[in-house]
Amino acid sequence: MIGFPAVRVAGFCLTLLAVFLSPALVAAEKSGPVDVVARGLEIMRAADARLHGYTDQQVSLEMTLISPSGGKASRALRVQSIETPDGERTLMVFETPRDLSGTALLSNNRRSGADEQWLYLPAIKRVKQIGARNKSGPFMGSEFAYEDIVTPFVEKYSYQYLEQTPCGELTCDVIERKPKDEFSGYSFQKVWIDTTHQLVRRIEYYDRKQTLLKTCTASGFSEYQSKYWRPAEMLMENHQSGKKTVLRWADYRFESGLSEQDFTQNALMRSR
Repeated sequence: MIGFPAVRVAGFCLTLLAVFLSPALVAAEKSGPVDVVARGLEIMRAADARLHGYTDQQVSLEMTLISPSGGKASRALRVQSIETPDGERTLMVFETPRDLSGTALLSNNRRSGADEQWLYLPAIKRVKQIGARNKSGPFMGSEFAYEDIVTPFVEKYSYQYLEQTPCGELTCDVIERKPKDEFSGYSFQKVWIDTTHQLVRRIEYYDRKQTLLKTCTASGFSEYQSKYWRPAEMLMENHQSGKKTVLRWADYRFESGLSEQDFTQNALMRSR
């Protein structure tokens, strides 16, 4: 048998590969590389839509602070929110412990422009505005910063799609988002959004030195009125201090007739 020179065999094989693979290559060339910015924004918009359209809501909240040694301290709050033409307003009122009873935080969250927050301290009967430079500070001793408890509207960040990966029994898209606010305490965050319901399952927060600071994990999601998805629990773990805060949500109520008059500074002072 007459053999083929090695070079000719190699060339023949490459030709066959080109014939069989060329349709796929052409298709890939037509579709082009994934636009990671557009893809990230698309996924975040879908997740954002899951949070809104509720008109108004009320919910009970138990906040548990956990020290590195395992010590615990609990607070009970009532929380109410209302959607507005330019965003959302939220009022959080502490009911226990006794020394915090009546302390309240009013947040005016805007889709564009600066958010506003006011803290009412009943012991001195004073309303204190949380300045933009102080929003990265801890909310009432918890591992949640003031900026963590405002609605993360899509318009407040820039995005980049990173990857798709398993997350528990689900599959999640991982998006990097960078705050546009120069006073944010974070350089960027990584957000895990499940591909089944487009719900935020996990967020990693990186400090201004781009070091992992905290991780927030949401669990126990339920659907209310066949359209509103909400978690039962959120765990914020500070990797640098070893402290944790657990939020447990219960008794969600929607469309109960709240108005914007329930979310003013005067309402804040009457919140006890």
